[in-house]
Amino acid sequence: MADPAKLTIRKSFLRPSAEQIATFNDAPTGWVVDACGRRGALPHWIKPISKKTRFIGPALTVRTRPVDNLAPYAALKFATPGDVLVVAADSAESASVLGDILLGMARNCGIVAAVTDGLVRDVAGINAVGIPTFARALSPNSPFKDGPGSVGLPVTLGGVAVNPGDLLVGDADGVAVVPRTDVPAVANALTAIAEKEAAMEDAVAAGTKYPGWLDDVLASGDVRYID
Repeated sequence: MADPAKLTIRKSFLRPSAEQIATFNDAPTGWVVDACGRRGALPHWIKPISKKTRFIGPALTVRTRPVDNLAPYAALKFATPGDVLVVAADSAESASVLGDILLGMARNCGIVAAVTDGLVRDVAGINAVGIPTFARALSPNSPFKDGPGSVGLPVTLGGVAVNPGDLLVGDADGVAVVPRTDVPAVANALTAIAEKEAAMEDAVAAGTKYPGWLDDVLASGDVRYID
């Protein structure tokens, strides 16, 4: 019986167009999630590690074991400028899967951000590299480079499915995932979301103390008053 492959790699996959990606340039993650039906954010514990947080780009997906980063390094060979490196490590075991050297090379490949459910290290170096980096937590422990792992195949981070080419949008609030096939519809929905948000902000600036729809709810038969 042949030994299992160290790496399984899909070298190419569809990504959203530059024009589609550009429609998300001014959209906070909260708007993106609202446009996706109020769902689609990665869990709160995948959080910013770097000072820079804002990014938009298609997912270059990687699966690796929790104490190994052979697959993340292999992914650099297949990156397209503008990609987001998405690394599923499936655990919080105490070894980093990303550090400043790997991320510096990723930046040199045109990768604009990195997101992992595992651990990272070298915070000062990551900030010097300058690309947004989101992770579960920090650990200075070093990984191995033995595999197994995969590049360009579907992964799951914190229960959220991420397929290669899905659009990721990140900021200080977290990371939103837009399935690639839903990008046009979500982009169209963002216009209405932006208008709604602007109207609510205008109401706050004008001194509004609560939304108008609240009176209807409180006057309905769905509220029980006890005094």
